[in-house]
Amino acid sequence: MRKKVWGAAWMATLLAGCTGLGGGTNSEGHLTNLSDNLVALAAPNQDLSTIRINPDDGCYEYRHVGPVETTYLPLRAHAGNPLCSRAPE
Repeated sequence: MRKKVWGAAWMATLLAGCTGLGGGTNSEGHLTNLSDNLVALAAPNQDLSTIRINPDDGCYEYRHVGPVETTYLPLRAHAGNPLCSRAPE
């Protein structure tokens, strides 16, 4: 089971990088043009208009506005694994 989850996470990482991000970032540091592959991999109910890359781990994160605070959460695939722009170190 662990190998299957690792394999899915690795495949998601590879697919997310298949198409260039283009467009760059806006004034808030959010990516302005997500690849079709990344959009297809992302689970529903995540704000894809506020995606940025965490410089510490290379994983995508989105801004979540909650009832108490606004914070950035890891962008997750349908299977629940985080989506990253580079392989884990």
